Amino acid sequence: MLTIKQITEDKEAVIRGLEKKHFKGARESVEQVLALNEKRRGTQSVLDNNLAEVNSLSRSIGQLMKEGQKADAEAARAKVLTLKAAVAELEVAMGKVSDELQALLYTIPNVPYDSVPEGAGAEDNVVEKMGGMETELPKDALPHWELAKKYDLIDFDLGVKITGAGFPIYKGKGARLQRALINFFLDEAQASGYTEIMPPAVVNADSGYGTGQLPDKEGQMYHCQQDDLYLIPTAEVPVTNIYRDVIIDEKQLPIKNCAYTECFRREAGSYGKDVRGLNRLHEFSKVELVRVDKPEHSKQSHQEMLDHVEGLLKKLELPYRILRLCGGDMSFTAALCFDFEVYSEAQKRWLEVSSVSNFDTYQANRLKCRYRTAEKKTELCHTLNGSALALPRIVAALLENNQTPEGIRVPKALVPYCGFERID
Repeated sequence: MLTIKQITEDKEAVIRGLEKKHFKGARESVEQVLALNEKRRGTQSVLDNNLAEVNSLSRSIGQLMKEGQKADAEAARAKVLTLKAAVAELEVAMGKVSDELQALLYTIPNVPYDSVPEGAGAEDNVVEKMGGMETELPKDALPHWELAKKYDLIDFDLGVKITGAGFPIYKGKGARLQRALINFFLDEAQASGYTEIMPPAVVNADSGYGTGQLPDKEGQMYHCQQDDLYLIPTAEVPVTNIYRDVIIDEKQLPIKNCAYTECFRREAGSYGKDVRGLNRLHEFSKVELVRVDKPEHSKQSHQEMLDHVEGLLKKLELPYRILRLCGGDMSFTAALCFDFEVYSEAQKRWLEVSSVSNFDTYQANRLKCRYRTAEKKTELCHTLNGSALALPRIVAALLENNQTPEGIRVPKALVPYCGFERID
């Protein structure tokens, strides 16, 4: 969440940033934060004064008794009791206003960097770069859901029977291709210096609040109500929460973690042709990169993550483009985000396969994730993450873009992982 210091030091800049994200009621929310903060500060000041007076009077009582001033001592004792009752009331009021302030801050998104373009939605994103191999398909090219059926790779109907729509079953070479991609992505991450983590696939509410998935205003998380646990939408949540309430030594930064997990998203409100096949699922596999860094190094970390994801797409021989997201299309928590999309020749559309984001101190402030400098000061870290990569649309693009009359060609980089060169 935004820090009070960030809001008080340049209120207008924060409001402009929130408006760039098309956050409704930006000015009203900021003004409310400032009013609650003043109320909190005023309550804290009175509370501190009362506590100081209690301490002073308590020290004086013994001395007054020694000096034989019993009446004055009893008066001081009565005053202490009155002040303690007031202190108890002030502590309740302090807790209430602090909780109200925190709850409000949880509803305010991160402020985008100046380099984030203006815009209301996906149509306003800026294409930063295009690359990869051009694809020429046969005239009778099929979309991946037809290819999956033809080669018996993925059974969507069986997934509906067992669970419901959006939970496919991978079979035979389809399952092996899935596993090959997971291992390929993890090995590439390890080669780039990332430490692999195998986290839980369910988290508590504190973890959801820590990375900004809660409060879940859009109802996208699966909630196990009886235990008050949430299925993770991405490994970002459990991995980043490793550093919740932690003070990291500056020498340990940057921290680089990667993790493969299943991910779960309700995708509430999604419907139509764009959700066919693997395009939009409720459960899917993903390898995630997470970094924790110093503020002055996070820009470099972000670029290194972008280079890593681009390198994966080059090795998979897929046509891709990199988008700089505009303010209106960015996530609630991101300060700067780039999306990677691969082109589906059979569907004639771009498919998002990765978002690589810098969250500045927004998550770290929620997490109380700090680092200790050489001067023994504690500062908030920057957190970053990115998909490297999400599998469903990668699989869709691989199947569609590599179909030939003889079968589906497997990119060279994946052959050692899956053990076959063609799906036929």
